[in-house]
Amino acid sequence: MNSKGSINLRQKIAREAATLLYSGVEKEYKQAKLKAAKTFGVHFLPTNLEVAKEFDKIAEENEGATRRKHLVQMRKEALKLMKVLKAYNPVLTGSVWRGTIHRKSDIDIVVYHDEPNDVLATLRQNKLRVLRTERMTVTKQGQKKTSLHLHIDSPTKEKAEVIVRSREEINNKGKCEIFGDTITGLNIQELEKTLNKNPTKRFVPF
Repeated sequence: MNSKGSINLRQKIAREAATLLYSGVEKEYKQAKLKAAKTFGVHFLPTNLEVAKEFDKIAEENEGATRRKHLVQMRKEALKLMKVLKAYNPVLTGSVWRGTIHRKSDIDIVVYHDEPNDVLATLRQNKLRVLRTERMTVTKQGQKKTSLHLHIDSPTKEKAEVIVRSREEINNKGKCEIFGDTITGLNIQELEKTLNKNPTKRFVPF
């Protein structure tokens, strides 16, 4: 197979993997890529970034202008939630930060506080319904990091996830496994600026 044919096949596999993710058949990039490669009978995989680009195209093809309108709505709702959580240095991350939302996206907000119950109490005091909580542990550079994930319903019924991390992690900016860049996100002031100047601005490396 020549190089052009190889590139076209990689794109087809990436497109198939993205379709599996968008439709909800698969939830993880790795599994989607493996299944797509098997469909085409090959043993190489596209990168996560290649799949993300195709996913973005599919979302745009299916949702179009509605997608951009929804993005602005979700960013405005995120700002309200972040102001409720202002004491905990909230940062907007995920697809709402990136500007790459799709119909099933939720709002992801990271906060930094050593007493997760304080964050939980703040949400409840502000009449925000906590649907469920889950504690997750990941190992990075040999160190275990535990965070509490709070799944909530916003007043406009947007789904949101508040991730509570320790104060010592506030300056730790991780690398994105999908886009390959640094996860910076937006704080309250940065999100306000984005909404005022360019509400559909995208934060992606392509």
